Amino acid sequence: MILEPRFACDDAVRVIRNLRNDGTYPGQATGALLVRRGSVGFVRHIGVFLQDQLIYTVHFLEAGNRIVGCRENELIAADAPWIPNRFERSDRVTAKRALAVGGEVVGATGAIGEIIAVIRGPETIHYHVLFGQRVFQVPEDALASPVSATPPLMETGKAR
Repeated sequence: MILEPRFACDDAVRVIRNLRNDGTYPGQATGALLVRRGSVGFVRHIGVFLQDQLIYTVHFLEAGNRIVGCRENELIAADAPWIPNRFERSDRVTAKRALAVGGEVVGATGAIGEIIAVIRGPETIHYHVLFGQRVFQVPEDALASPVSATPPLMETGKAR
């Protein structure tokens, strides 16, 4: 299998996922955020990992002047369309409106949930949100930041 890189050295690229330390970045704790999703950097080197993955060494000047290895699927061209997201994985959010499945209300307005994943479309952002015991795909405009420090948790479709 011949790997053809999508990007060349000195290309400007945007990272589409938060980059965290997997234990290989010196001076930072494992799991520490290294580069925030949406940051732009420049390809400095292209290498191969396990003979089937391209790894780009990317220099992120505005993200603490960090040089980080990125997989090809974590990058897009810097000039490609980009919509910044309001929430990140593990953020707590509030439902701005009732959540329904098949016409049945399964979550009350004001229910608190936790972001499990960010789902990026070409023009919109959705989230997988854990409300109680269920995960829902919710558009960004249906979510808000929690108002109080001790919000009610949704359990089986009812706020408590």
